Amino acid sequence: MATPTPVRRAWRALTGLLVITALLFGVNALGVYVFGKSSWAPELALDLQGGTQIILEAKTPNGAAPTTDQMNQAAAIIRQRVDASGVGEADITTQAGNQIVVQIPGQADEETRKRIESSAQMQLRAVLATTAASTSFVGQDGNSTPYPTPDPSLPSTPTASPTNGSDLSWITPALQAKFLAYDCANKDNDPANSPADQPLIACDPTGTAKYLLGPVELDGSSISDATSGMNTQNGQWVVNIVFDDQGTKTFGEVSQRLYAFTQAGKSPQNQFAFVLDGAVISAPSMNGVILDGKPQISGSFNQESAKTLADQLKYGALPLSFGIVSDNAISATLGSQQLQIGLIAGLIGLALVALYSLVVYRALGFVIIASLGVMGVLTYITLCILAWRMGFRLSLAGVAGLIVTIGFTADSFIVYFERIRDELRDGKSITGAVEDGWGRAKRTIYISKSINILAAVVLYILADATVKGFAFTLGLTTLIDILIFILFTHPVLQLLARTRFFGGGHPLSGLDPDALGAVYRGRAQFRAPVLDGAKGSAARRAGRSRGEAERRQTIAERKQAELAAKNAGKPTSTTEGDD
Repeated sequence: MATPTPVRRAWRALTGLLVITALLFGVNALGVYVFGKSSWAPELALDLQGGTQIILEAKTPNGAAPTTDQMNQAAAIIRQRVDASGVGEADITTQAGNQIVVQIPGQADEETRKRIESSAQMQLRAVLATTAASTSFVGQDGNSTPYPTPDPSLPSTPTASPTNGSDLSWITPALQAKFLAYDCANKDNDPANSPADQPLIACDPTGTAKYLLGPVELDGSSISDATSGMNTQNGQWVVNIVFDDQGTKTFGEVSQRLYAFTQAGKSPQNQFAFVLDGAVISAPSMNGVILDGKPQISGSFNQESAKTLADQLKYGALPLSFGIVSDNAISATLGSQQLQIGLIAGLIGLALVALYSLVVYRALGFVIIASLGVMGVLTYITLCILAWRMGFRLSLAGVAGLIVTIGFTADSFIVYFERIRDELRDGKSITGAVEDGWGRAKRTIYISKSINILAAVVLYILADATVKGFAFTLGLTTLIDILIFILFTHPVLQLLARTRFFGGGHPLSGLDPDALGAVYRGRAQFRAPVLDGAKGSAARRAGRSRGEAERRQTIAERKQAELAAKNAGKPTSTTEGDD
């Protein structure tokens, strides 16, 4: 005898759920044992775990107080950089008019600190000269200081007006002497704040080479996008830049000029330097004319440093320079206490749902408990994966979202089980009631869940950052709830309905037709009433069943039943004809 189609569908659904669960655990296992970036516990947010607090103080070129707009812009850029690094639930605020407080969950790594502290002022300058990071004694007195400054009497004004950024007329005797004497290791040298319309002396980040550069021809404001990737030709990590329309035009003109130097064999005038915060991170030669506005920065990058630079360029330069006032670890004592209270509240809620389910639905309550257990497992492993792949961290607001979902899930079970009971009261078999009850209940469940998801999305988009965790966990668990209903709850009931205990309507199964009042067979049609002389529990059950059926009648059905009973009580009359 062939297996019924509902049974095959049920086993396929349960097998699919098992495969999904195995895949999720497998993905997280790769993160733990292969990549070393995941764990078997969800990451906690700042309010639950504690973390690092960095206070930055703004510095303006003229020493004046920064404006509110400048501080808000800087805070927004820092938040974008931190979010791009994968650190979730960070708290970034301004204080005292000139300080930005950055609080990050856990221990901040070096790359994250660079994202926060770096001003990321990108400049594109033509290379006029380059040499090793050595110094030359160009002053008259070679004994007064370790690295004497140039003779102040040297001419500092170009003899001819420079025509472009690559014009060697920029190099005056005073500038040449300063370039030769420039010490890359001297911390007093601060090329980051040099005028944009004047030449610049700068070194590479390692301090092994120094450059004499022309004025700024493009800056970070012309960058519309920046991404990191690997150059397939040499296997090096690079940063790909996309300029806006004006930047594309300007860069195309610069590339034409520099490529002409390449064809003429003039080096280093054929080079252009990408200068980030006063350091030359790359100074490639121009090997072709680039008119599409998509140059590529190469250098001593790894995957992390290339991504960090791309994010800094993509999210713009800070409008101010900042210095670190303090860098401290912060605790989460209050958050830990609140987490314990939240977990206790969640356990109490689960216990009450389980108790209610067992009292009202008898053995069907174990299906509710099992469904909540499966949902808990999938939610837990999903949070672990999201912590690795998206930097998601569980906050107190997120815990609240998980607890609220327990109530929403219980509502869905009630809708489904009550619909099955309604089908039984209509006189259907238990297997038929499960199928038809699901067909009608799922529409109500889908509508209810879609409203929950819509509310979570709107809340996530519009609410403050502290509430986003609640909205995210609410939407995530609602989606998992729907998945559990389709792949676990309904398939399990399909299989249980074909067992002797549930399919036979055992009094403890929760599907007992007599206890549910399944005496209704159609409009105004009932099972035959029990005789007056009937005694014992059978009579009491029949009375309860009939009462339950009568309570669930519509007004029209009740009137029709009353009319039928009234007509049934009248004596039958006969009409005799005339003889």
